[in-house]
Amino acid sequence: MSDTDAARRIRAVFDMYEFGEQMYRAKLRREYPQSPPDEIESLVKQWRMDRPGAPMGDAVGRLTTRFG
Repeated sequence: MSDTDAARRIRAVFDMYEFGEQMYRAKLRREYPQSPPDEIESLVKQWRMDRPGAPMGDAVGRLTTRFG
């Protein structure tokens, strides 16, 4: 795999993550139409930190405080 292939794959992963986050944000806006944007962002941050199905992250390793 060349460097450009690896970079393209990594870019695709980040694009998919961002798309998923945008979809979740849109879902929250539909569920809570009266909520101000900062409250929606707070809910997105909470989801990022405590996603259902992955309470300890997606893989073995150290827990991060990166988004905390």
